[in-house]
Amino acid sequence: MAKFNGIKVKYYGHSAFKITSPEGKVIFIDPWLSNPSSPGKEYDKADIILLTHAHGDHLGDTLEIARNTSARVYAIHEISVYLQSKGIQNAIGMNIGGHVKDGNIEIIQTEATHSSSIQEGDNLIPGGDPAGFVIKMENGFKIYHTGDTGVFVGMQMIGELYKPDLVLLPIGSHYTMGPEEAAYACKLLKPKFVIPMHYGTFPVLTGTPEEFKKLIDPSLNIDVIVLKPGEEAE
Repeated sequence: MAKFNGIKVKYYGHSAFKITSPEGKVIFIDPWLSNPSSPGKEYDKADIILLTHAHGDHLGDTLEIARNTSARVYAIHEISVYLQSKGIQNAIGMNIGGHVKDGNIEIIQTEATHSSSIQEGDNLIPGGDPAGFVIKMENGFKIYHTGDTGVFVGMQMIGELYKPDLVLLPIGSHYTMGPEEAAYACKLLKPKFVIPMHYGTFPVLTGTPEEFKKLIDPSLNIDVIVLKPGEEAE
């Protein structure tokens, strides 16, 4: 845990993570805990859920977790309205560039380049803009979950303004950036640590951590931490 200053980061596969803060708060991000790579739906506690966008592989098990834990759910405004219509009273809408404080944790919503919609039967419900999140932990350590995205020039601003220590970055290609674009994103963001995500869940997600690591500029001195689903970095 020395690397992350007492913060635990557990990977559930795809883009799903559990972050445990130094003060013991549990944050789930894009909690599709029932994805094909996941070790299982493990959530005895949840204080905060962050949703980057509305696609089913990111909305995932949010409704179940929120109902069973009373976690506060932060998402773009349109998703929060949808969740409230499903009985999630702790759904809190945000928008790009907005900050909220949850106790001693600060949450900042950032842009992402993707799409966002909710599939209900044959209906496709608009899900507002896709997003990412910068999370400032109680001890000042900053985690940036980019959400599903391609590389975009605004990442340089995010890197300069928020200086994320750890970036959770998609590498799978097809629906997001692949290894080449993710390696370029590292040049823009300049984090200390990167954990690759959104790869290998389905055959179409062809990017691999090995390819990603080969493409990163070694002069950046970034520590790439590859977690298998179910593993925790500490």
